[in-house]
Amino acid sequence: MWAARRGTGMSESRREQSKEGRRKQIVEAVRALMRETGDTGLSMRAIAARANVSLATPYNLFGSKRGVVMAVLEDAREFQQKFSSLKNLSAVERIFKALSITFAYHVQDPEFYRTLWASLLDPRGGGDLRTELITPQNALFWRGLLEEARREGAIAGDIDMDVLQQTLSGQFAAVMLRWIMGGGSVRELEPDACFSYATVLCACATDSFQPEIRRRMVTFQAELLAVRAVAVEA
Repeated sequence: MWAARRGTGMSESRREQSKEGRRKQIVEAVRALMRETGDTGLSMRAIAARANVSLATPYNLFGSKRGVVMAVLEDAREFQQKFSSLKNLSAVERIFKALSITFAYHVQDPEFYRTLWASLLDPRGGGDLRTELITPQNALFWRGLLEEARREGAIAGDIDMDVLQQTLSGQFAAVMLRWIMGGGSVRELEPDACFSYATVLCACATDSFQPEIRRRMVTFQAELLAVRAVAVEA
Protein backbone atom coordinates (compact mmCIF):
# COMPACT_ATOMS: atom_id res chain seq x y z
CA MET A 1 0.00 0.00 0.00
CA TRP A 2 2.83 2.41 0.92
CA ALA A 3 4.54 1.68 -2.39
CA ALA A 4 1.35 2.38 -4.30
CA ARG A 5 0.90 5.72 -2.56
CA ARG A 6 4.51 6.60 -3.20
CA GLY A 7 4.08 5.80 -6.87
CA THR A 8 0.96 7.95 -7.08
CA GLY A 9 2.79 10.85 -5.44
CA MET A 10 5.66 10.62 -7.88
CA SER A 11 3.20 10.43 -10.77
CA GLU A 12 1.43 13.56 -9.56
CA SER A 13 4.78 15.32 -9.19
CA ARG A 14 5.73 14.45 -12.76
CA ARG A 15 2.35 15.67 -13.99
CA GLU A 16 2.84 18.99 -12.19
CA GLN A 17 6.34 19.36 -13.65
CA SER A 18 4.99 18.58 -17.10
CA LYS A 19 2.19 21.12 -16.65
CA GLU A 20 4.63 23.81 -15.49
CA GLY A 21 6.87 23.01 -18.47
CA ARG A 22 3.95 23.55 -20.86
CA ARG A 23 3.03 26.80 -19.11
CA LYS A 24 6.55 28.15 -19.60
CA GLN A 25 6.50 26.91 -23.19
CA ILE A 26 3.32 28.86 -23.93
CA VAL A 27 4.52 32.03 -22.18
CA GLU A 28 7.76 31.99 -24.15
CA ALA A 29 5.80 31.37 -27.37
CA VAL A 30 3.77 34.53 -26.71
CA ARG A 31 6.86 36.61 -26.00
CA ALA A 32 8.63 35.23 -29.08
CA LEU A 33 5.64 36.00 -31.31
CA MET A 34 5.46 39.54 -29.94
CA ARG A 35 9.17 40.08 -30.61
CA GLU A 36 8.93 38.74 -34.15
CA THR A 37 5.61 40.17 -35.28
CA GLY A 38 5.37 43.41 -33.29
CA ASP A 39 1.80 42.40 -32.50
CA THR A 40 0.27 42.09 -29.04
CA GLY A 41 -3.20 41.04 -30.21
CA LEU A 42 -2.30 37.40 -30.71
CA SER A 43 -4.97 34.74 -31.11
CA MET A 44 -5.01 31.66 -28.92
CA ARG A 45 -4.75 29.59 -32.09
CA ALA A 46 -1.49 31.33 -33.09
CA ILE A 47 -0.15 30.96 -29.55
CA ALA A 48 -0.95 27.24 -29.44
CA ALA A 49 0.61 26.68 -32.86
CA ARG A 50 3.83 28.46 -31.88
CA ALA A 51 4.03 26.56 -28.60
CA ASN A 52 3.36 23.30 -30.47
CA VAL A 53 0.43 22.37 -28.25
CA SER A 54 -3.25 21.76 -28.90
CA LEU A 55 -5.64 24.72 -28.97
CA ALA A 56 -7.24 23.40 -25.78
CA THR A 57 -3.96 23.39 -23.83
CA PRO A 58 -3.67 27.18 -23.22
CA TYR A 59 -7.28 27.23 -22.02
CA ASN A 60 -6.72 24.22 -19.76
CA LEU A 61 -3.58 25.71 -18.21
CA PHE A 62 -4.51 29.40 -18.02
CA GLY A 63 -8.32 29.43 -18.17
CA SER A 64 -8.58 32.23 -20.72
CA LYS A 65 -6.58 34.57 -22.91
CA ARG A 66 -6.48 37.01 -19.99
CA GLY A 67 -4.80 34.29 -17.95
CA VAL A 68 -2.13 33.93 -20.62
CA VAL A 69 -1.63 37.70 -20.63
CA MET A 70 -1.22 37.71 -16.83
CA ALA A 71 1.41 34.98 -17.07
CA VAL A 72 3.30 36.88 -19.77
CA LEU A 73 3.36 39.90 -17.44
CA GLU A 74 4.86 37.91 -14.57
CA ASP A 75 7.57 40.61 -14.38
CA ALA A 76 5.00 42.88 -12.75
CA ARG A 77 4.64 40.56 -9.77
CA GLU A 78 8.39 40.00 -9.60
CA PHE A 79 8.81 43.79 -9.50
CA GLN A 80 6.74 43.98 -6.32
CA GLN A 81 8.89 41.36 -4.63
CA LYS A 82 12.10 43.23 -5.45
CA PHE A 83 10.67 46.62 -4.53
CA SER A 84 9.43 45.40 -1.15
CA SER A 85 13.06 44.92 -0.05
CA LEU A 86 13.70 48.69 -0.26
CA LYS A 87 11.64 49.74 2.78
CA ASN A 88 14.60 51.29 4.57
CA LEU A 89 15.28 53.81 1.80
CA SER A 90 13.69 57.25 1.57
CA ALA A 91 10.70 57.75 -0.72
CA VAL A 92 12.78 59.77 -3.20
CA GLU A 93 15.39 57.01 -3.37
CA ARG A 94 12.66 54.40 -3.91
CA ILE A 95 11.17 56.40 -6.78
CA PHE A 96 14.46 56.11 -8.68
CA LYS A 97 15.00 52.50 -7.57
CA ALA A 98 11.55 51.62 -8.94
CA LEU A 99 12.61 53.00 -12.32
CA SER A 100 15.88 51.06 -12.13
CA ILE A 101 14.10 47.76 -11.41
CA THR A 102 11.62 48.42 -14.22
CA PHE A 103 14.25 49.09 -16.85
CA ALA A 104 16.39 46.10 -15.87
CA TYR A 105 13.63 43.95 -17.40
CA HIS A 106 13.72 46.03 -20.59
CA VAL A 107 17.48 45.51 -20.97
CA GLN A 108 17.01 41.75 -20.62
CA ASP A 109 14.34 41.53 -23.35
CA PRO A 110 14.25 44.78 -25.37
CA GLU A 111 12.27 43.57 -28.40
CA PHE A 112 9.47 42.20 -26.24
CA TYR A 113 9.16 45.46 -24.31
CA ARG A 114 9.47 47.60 -27.43
CA THR A 115 6.48 45.78 -28.87
CA LEU A 116 4.63 46.03 -25.56
CA TRP A 117 5.08 49.80 -25.25
CA ALA A 118 4.39 50.46 -28.93
CA SER A 119 1.01 48.81 -28.37
CA LEU A 120 0.31 50.60 -25.08
CA LEU A 121 1.13 54.02 -26.55
CA ASP A 122 -1.02 53.40 -29.62
CA PRO A 123 -4.58 54.70 -28.92
CA ARG A 124 -5.96 51.91 -31.11
CA GLY A 125 -3.89 49.14 -29.52
CA GLY A 126 -3.09 47.74 -26.12
CA GLY A 127 -6.15 45.59 -25.54
CA ASP A 128 -5.74 43.08 -22.72
CA LEU A 129 -2.19 44.25 -22.04
CA ARG A 130 -3.29 47.84 -21.36
CA THR A 131 -5.99 46.59 -19.01
CA GLU A 132 -3.45 44.62 -16.98
CA LEU A 133 -0.62 47.17 -16.96
CA ILE A 134 -2.40 50.52 -16.67
CA THR A 135 -4.40 49.93 -13.53
CA PRO A 136 -5.63 52.00 -10.57
CA GLN A 137 -3.20 50.01 -8.40
CA ASN A 138 -0.29 51.20 -10.53
CA ALA A 139 -1.37 54.83 -10.13
CA LEU A 140 -1.81 54.32 -6.38
CA PHE A 141 1.68 52.87 -6.12
CA TRP A 142 3.29 56.01 -7.56
CA ARG A 143 0.91 58.31 -5.72
CA GLY A 144 1.84 56.60 -2.46
CA LEU A 145 5.54 57.20 -3.10
CA LEU A 146 4.93 60.86 -3.86
CA GLU A 147 2.77 61.34 -0.77
CA GLU A 148 5.46 59.69 1.34
CA ALA A 149 8.09 61.98 -0.20
CA ARG A 150 5.96 64.95 0.83
CA ARG A 151 5.64 63.64 4.40
CA GLU A 152 9.42 63.30 4.51
CA GLY A 153 9.70 66.96 3.56
CA ALA A 154 10.96 66.48 -0.01
CA ILE A 155 8.03 67.97 -1.97
CA ALA A 156 6.79 71.50 -1.39
CA GLY A 157 3.34 71.95 0.13
CA ASP A 158 2.04 74.16 -2.69
CA ILE A 159 2.54 71.44 -5.33
CA ASP A 160 -0.66 69.69 -6.45
CA MET A 161 0.00 65.96 -6.20
CA ASP A 162 -2.38 65.03 -9.02
CA VAL A 163 -0.61 67.41 -11.40
CA LEU A 164 2.79 66.12 -10.26
CA GLN A 165 1.83 62.49 -10.76
CA GLN A 166 0.38 63.20 -14.21
CA THR A 167 3.50 65.12 -15.20
CA LEU A 168 5.78 62.28 -14.15
CA SER A 169 3.59 59.78 -16.04
CA GLY A 170 3.87 62.00 -19.10
CA GLN A 171 7.64 62.09 -18.75
CA PHE A 172 7.74 58.29 -18.57
CA ALA A 173 5.57 57.97 -21.68
CA ALA A 174 7.77 60.45 -23.53
CA VAL A 175 10.90 58.44 -22.72
CA MET A 176 9.26 55.23 -23.92
CA LEU A 177 7.97 56.90 -27.08
CA ARG A 178 11.46 58.18 -27.95
CA TRP A 179 12.80 54.68 -27.54
CA ILE A 180 10.21 52.86 -29.65
CA MET A 181 10.64 55.51 -32.35
CA GLY A 182 14.35 54.69 -32.52
CA GLY A 183 15.58 57.56 -30.38
CA GLY A 184 18.31 55.75 -28.46
CA SER A 185 19.28 52.34 -27.13
CA VAL A 186 17.55 50.37 -24.42
CA ARG A 187 20.39 51.23 -22.02
CA GLU A 188 19.46 54.90 -22.27
CA LEU A 189 16.02 54.28 -20.80
CA GLU A 190 16.98 54.25 -17.13
CA PRO A 191 19.21 57.37 -17.05
CA ASP A 192 16.83 59.17 -19.43
CA ALA A 193 13.76 58.49 -17.28
CA CYS A 194 15.61 59.16 -14.03
CA PHE A 195 16.92 62.49 -15.37
CA SER A 196 13.41 63.45 -16.45
CA TYR A 197 11.94 62.52 -13.05
CA ALA A 198 14.73 64.33 -11.18
CA THR A 199 14.18 67.47 -13.27
CA VAL A 200 10.49 67.56 -12.38
CA LEU A 201 11.04 66.64 -8.72
CA CYS A 202 13.80 69.24 -8.38
CA ALA A 203 11.40 71.95 -9.52
CA CYS A 204 8.82 70.71 -6.98
CA ALA A 205 11.22 70.12 -4.09
CA THR A 206 11.42 72.02 -0.84
CA ASP A 207 14.41 74.30 -0.37
CA SER A 208 16.10 71.78 1.92
CA PHE A 209 15.73 68.84 -0.48
CA GLN A 210 16.36 70.66 -3.76
CA PRO A 211 20.18 70.42 -3.63
CA GLU A 212 20.03 66.63 -3.09
CA ILE A 213 17.61 66.06 -5.96
CA ARG A 214 19.60 68.40 -8.21
CA ARG A 215 22.74 66.32 -7.50
CA ARG A 216 20.82 63.26 -8.60
CA MET A 217 19.71 65.08 -11.73
CA VAL A 218 23.29 65.96 -12.66
CA THR A 219 24.42 62.38 -11.96
CA PHE A 220 21.69 60.92 -14.20
CA GLN A 221 22.60 63.42 -16.90
CA ALA A 222 26.23 62.27 -16.78
CA GLU A 223 25.14 58.62 -16.99
CA LEU A 224 22.90 59.36 -19.96
CA LEU A 225 25.65 61.21 -21.81
CA ALA A 226 28.10 58.38 -21.09
CA VAL A 227 25.73 55.76 -22.51
CA ARG A 228 25.14 57.88 -25.60
CA ALA A 229 28.87 58.38 -26.08
CA VAL A 230 29.46 54.62 -26.01
CA ALA A 231 26.66 54.14 -28.56
CA VAL A 232 28.26 56.70 -30.91
CA GLU A 233 31.66 55.03 -30.64
CA ALA A 234 30.11 51.65 -31.40
